[in-house]
Amino acid sequence: MGSYKSYEEYDQPITDELKQNYTKILEGIGEDMERDGIVKTPERAAKAIQFLTSGHCMDPAEILQEAMFEEEYHDMIVVKNIELYSLCEHHILPFFGKAHVAYIPDGRIVGLSKIPRVVDVFARRLQVQERLTHNILECINETLRPKGVAVVIEAAHMCMMMRGVQKQNSVTTTSGFRGQFEKIETRTEFMRLIGTDLA
Repeated sequence: MGSYKSYEEYDQPITDELKQNYTKILEGIGEDMERDGIVKTPERAAKAIQFLTSGHCMDPAEILQEAMFEEEYHDMIVVKNIELYSLCEHHILPFFGKAHVAYIPDGRIVGLSKIPRVVDVFARRLQVQERLTHNILECINETLRPKGVAVVIEAAHMCMMMRGVQKQNSVTTTSGFRGQFEKIETRTEFMRLIGTDLA
């Protein structure tokens, strides 16, 4: 597993097979592969899909381990409104929104930027929102060993907006709680801090 890389740092060679597969798809829908706007599309699409699924090659636990510090802080830490962009594994269409993550330390804290990076790693995989929520929750819980972890994700799904039921204003909310966040009073405080009435 490799360390987290930003968009600027991520640069993997594109395989000929992947480009050829996109060529076949474009030909299959009737595109003219000699058209100016399409000639380089297989290469661009291959590079895009490699980046959008690059989380499969990264270890999110390693990201947290790189920046864990001993600290006697025992109150809730919340990182909210983390933008996320992922691909639904059913139609390979985007879903996007925001994640809210909180934890209560038990002698160790983690650099604040690492939590959004963990969100990114799991989002950059073919996903369903339910599993994405669980992935983030369990990674933080198992790696940091806090007294409690909470994750809420609110996202819009293009597979519902562009096709199928074509509902433009629907938002899906998923949540997960461990440890002290299983107590209603702690969960309610978290929901108040992120401005959600899910509790």
